[in-house]
Amino acid sequence: MPPLLRVRTIYHEPAVPEFARGREILARFPDAERIEVASHWRIPELHGDAARVKDWVRVKRDVLVLGVRKTMDFRPNGRSADFIAPAAANGCAMACAYCYVPRRKGFANPITTFVNIERILDAVTRHAARQGPKTVPDQVDPARWVYDVGENGDCSVDATISDNVRDLVARFRALPNAKASFATKYVNEELLAYEPRGATRVRMSLMPAAVARTVDVRTTPIARRLAFVNELVRAGYETHVNLSPVIAYDGWLDDWAELCGQIDDALSDAAKAQLAAEVIFLTHNQQLHEVNLGWHPAAEALLWTPDWQETKRSEQGGVNVRYRTGLKGQLVRQLLDLLAERLPYLRIRYAF
Repeated sequence: MPPLLRVRTIYHEPAVPEFARGREILARFPDAERIEVASHWRIPELHGDAARVKDWVRVKRDVLVLGVRKTMDFRPNGRSADFIAPAAANGCAMACAYCYVPRRKGFANPITTFVNIERILDAVTRHAARQGPKTVPDQVDPARWVYDVGENGDCSVDATISDNVRDLVARFRALPNAKASFATKYVNEELLAYEPRGATRVRMSLMPAAVARTVDVRTTPIARRLAFVNELVRAGYETHVNLSPVIAYDGWLDDWAELCGQIDDALSDAAKAQLAAEVIFLTHNQQLHEVNLGWHPAAEALLWTPDWQETKRSEQGGVNVRYRTGLKGQLVRQLLDLLAERLPYLRIRYAF
């Protein structure tokens, strides 16, 4: 497989070299061209340029952005986590066709890594201290406050760029009432040396392999992701599965039945004993649909199915599509019934 990253251009804010983490990352890619920019949010030649859609994958592979995180906001969540933490990165080197993240900055949206990691860690520590003990168990976690630390990226990939993820795992290991959480589609064996001691939850994203080969562009194959679940559990991570996005098409349930068999065959008894899942059906976006037609139209045959979908205006004003009311309820029930039959040990945390 070609390398996921071969950083040839680094855009960076002026203050980046003032931080130890910034200097470490710059030294890791000594041959990359460096371009100073005023803000990681405003790079006209990178973000918002429709002409660059043909370079979608190349930009993700060759470009890295370094910035200083300004805001340290924590948002309540209640599904994947109790809180969305200020992330140490956003954007991604992978190119999943359904991903909402490119809409945040426009088009390919390569990885932006934040170099002021100590400030992020200290903000997490203070926020967790203010929460005190978690006294009421819920579907997120029975005993700890859970913080999603990778909402707009993939921490497994981020860990190939810097030690930010290692530092996050170490910080949560030291917090008695908190747990980190992130979803991933990438196997990075470096994570196995981080010593999480149960204080980090990895949510391994899964879907039928044939569909993943079309829409999960530049990700680790499904069989390897499944094998890595066992390795993560042995390394001390709580490891769940993220069944997402569930895409409906003729024969979709048969493919999910096959995936259930693969899960059951691949996972160890230890992995099964602690296994839980979140189930999320596809929500797509009209703007992303139009962008995808410019670089990966084959994916849209699966993702854009107007006969099955209805539109919904997002809180930000975008036009999203999701499976029609009534139909979606049937699809969700069919999949949950299948999971209950084939994987009776799998606890469903939530499904929608």
